[in-house]
Amino acid sequence: MTNKNLYITLLAVLGFNAENLFAQTQGQVKGAPRLVVSINIDQLRSDYMEAFMPLYSDKGFQKLLNEGKVYTNAAYPFTPIDRASATATFYSGTTPYYNNIIGERWLNRKTLRPIGCVDDSKFTGLSTTETTSPNQMTTSTLGDELKVATEGKAVVYAIAPFREAAVLSASHAANGAIWIDNQQGTWCSTSYYSQALPIWVQACNRLSAPRNKIESTEWTPYSLLGSNYSYLTQGGEVKPFKHKFSGTRQYQQYKTSALVNADVTDMAIQCISSTAMGSDKVTDLLCLTYYAGTYDQKAVTDCQLELQDTYIRLDNELGRLIEHLDKTIGNGQVLYVLTSTGYCKEEAADYRAYKIPSGTFYMARTVNLMNMYLGAIWGQGNYVETTYRNHIFLNRQLLETKKISMGDALNRSQEFLAMMSGVRNVYTSLQLLTSQNEQILKVRNGYTPDNSGDIIIETAPGWTILNEDTKESEISRASVIQFPIIFYGTDIKAERIQTPVTVDQIAPTVARSIRIRAPNACFSKPLF
Repeated sequence: MTNKNLYITLLAVLGFNAENLFAQTQGQVKGAPRLVVSINIDQLRSDYMEAFMPLYSDKGFQKLLNEGKVYTNAAYPFTPIDRASATATFYSGTTPYYNNIIGERWLNRKTLRPIGCVDDSKFTGLSTTETTSPNQMTTSTLGDELKVATEGKAVVYAIAPFREAAVLSASHAANGAIWIDNQQGTWCSTSYYSQALPIWVQACNRLSAPRNKIESTEWTPYSLLGSNYSYLTQGGEVKPFKHKFSGTRQYQQYKTSALVNADVTDMAIQCISSTAMGSDKVTDLLCLTYYAGTYDQKAVTDCQLELQDTYIRLDNELGRLIEHLDKTIGNGQVLYVLTSTGYCKEEAADYRAYKIPSGTFYMARTVNLMNMYLGAIWGQGNYVETTYRNHIFLNRQLLETKKISMGDALNRSQEFLAMMSGVRNVYTSLQLLTSQNEQILKVRNGYTPDNSGDIIIETAPGWTILNEDTKESEISRASVIQFPIIFYGTDIKAERIQTPVTVDQIAPTVARSIRIRAPNACFSKPLF
């Protein structure tokens, strides 16, 4: 008797399903889907998704909501949220405190210059001038663990309009990350994954890249019904829109239009076909990012019909993707998971015009006053090294020279800032690292010692934080963006669940479904 037969016989005597277990040891897991399609929709909102329901087909959102397992009350377990931090959390199953991605950009302490979350000068761009890698992500992701579990046999790709979304979705071990270059309007990548663009991506660039059609492209409403009435307001008819893309920002504008979602679907279908994803018993992973925000980050009141058209077209693209995979791979062989980035990026309303309480918090003015206050205590000096957004970075070298403990400097600074107009909370690095207070847990989860400031200021809702030197500003919001988590496909039974859940639970749920380990910093429990 061979060793293999003896092994299976012994397992059978012990009551195990030997055939299934032996298949798992060869990287072929019985019962697991052949393909996982994870869909992260940038700025998707439940209220908008439901408002436009009468305009959808029965193949996209309707199918997912009616036939999938829908968690209606989803949230991110940290603050603040943007596309990069949300994507990293989705795939790592943990918060920025562990995965290191606190946002799209942060301040590099060594150079005191802002740095992008996927910037890396060691890796040249492919069909782009941007140098990129996922190396600032410090944990493994779903795709990484799938590669490890299958000894590299699984095919993992990420496709997105945006660089950080593609790279953080793909992470370290993927076959590739593909996105649209802001300057050239081509699908591009980085030499981190390969030394040349995949042949199928090169072919798409020659035939259908945004740059090949941008001059003749005109964005008008997808359907007649969608162009005649806005479901967002009860103010009656809104004038139809017509947009062309030109100038130095034409591709950035295009990437915030409803039209870009068709490009993502086209590339997804081409990727699956060209790489034979889902064609064998080894589970593959395709990570997609779609867009559901406002056109060019305008206020919703300025682009109601555009936003409505975005959801109508997004519904169509989801339906087209599902229908294609049903035909080519099979309905029972694909697991879909869909959620949102959970934030909203749009032009702020002028609250003052409506007599709504608001104000401006001036960072440079605050730093000058803070230096004067600390100077009165410990002697003259620039105790603040720099600021970035709502983060203050203390001059650690000066504190060391004057033999001032970081704890004393933080406490004094916190006391001073708490008296400033518009300030609601002041968090110090020491407080975030040591406190077990549940009330500041979301702030702590969005903090990391390497990339965050020594002091974080939280202003009142409606207040604007303005850096007078760089002219950069952002408005403080405390409102909740409602969005769902949806599972559809392999062995998923239709169900609506209102229990509050968090996005970091997606990765362990998918990992369990395809019988692999959860990412290495993921401590959340699976959803089912």
